[in-house]
Amino acid sequence: MYIVNQLEAAGPLLWVLALLSVYVLYVFFWRLQVLSGLRQNPETLLKRAFEALSQGDLGGAVREASRLRIPASNVLRAGLGRFGAGVEASRAAMNEALLVEEDRLFKGLSGLGTVAQIAPLFGLLGTVFGMIRAFTVFAHISTPTAAQLAGGISEALFNTAGGLIVAITAYAARNYLRTRAEGALLDAERVVESLPSWLRDAKNHHPELDFGLEDGKSIQAEGGNGNPEFLI
Repeated sequence: MYIVNQLEAAGPLLWVLALLSVYVLYVFFWRLQVLSGLRQNPETLLKRAFEALSQGDLGGAVREASRLRIPASNVLRAGLGRFGAGVEASRAAMNEALLVEEDRLFKGLSGLGTVAQIAPLFGLLGTVFGMIRAFTVFAHISTPTAAQLAGGISEALFNTAGGLIVAITAYAARNYLRTRAEGALLDAERVVESLPSWLRDAKNHHPELDFGLEDGKSIQAEGGNGNPEFLI
C-alpha cells in the first residue's frame, strides 16, 4: 500500500514511465526469444552444403541449406536458387535476402532506442511539475513546513529516478539485442562473400554442370582454389 500511495503521489507522468517500462520488458524478451533461435553456428551446415556443391549435387546443397531457418542458411538458399543465372544474379539474390534478414533481425530495436531517448524527458517533465507543486505552497503559506513541501519534492525525485531507470534499461536492452542481431547478420554477410567462390569451385570440378558461369573466368579471380576457406 505504501508503494502504491507513493506512486499515486508522484503524479501521472510516473505512470507513463511505468507503461514504457512494461513495453521495454516486452520487446526485450520477445526479441531475445527470436534471436536465440536464429543465432546458431552455421559452419557445419555450410560445409555440408559446399561438399554437396563440390560433388555437383545442387539439390543436396539446397537441402543442407534448408536444415536451419537462420539468416545465413536463408541467404545461402536464395543464392543457390539463382545459380543458373550466373554469379552476379546469385549475389543479387543473396543481397536482397540479406536486406530481408536485416529487417527481421533488428525489428523492434528502434522502439527501444526511442524509449531510451524520451524516458529521461518524461522524468524531467515530472520533475518540473513536482517542483512547481512544491513552490506553489509558498503562494498560500509564507513559512511552509518540511511536510508541506515534501509532496512536490518527492514527486520531482520519483519522476527523475523513474525516467533514468527506464532509459538505462531500454538502452542496455537495445545494445544487448543489437549485438546478438549483428552477430547473426555477420554470418549471413560472410555467406554472400563465400558462395561465388563455391560456385566456381563446383564448376571447376564439374564442367558439365551449368552454373551460369563463363568458361573463361578463372577460379582464382574469386579467391577459390579447390580448398575454399569457410568464413563463418
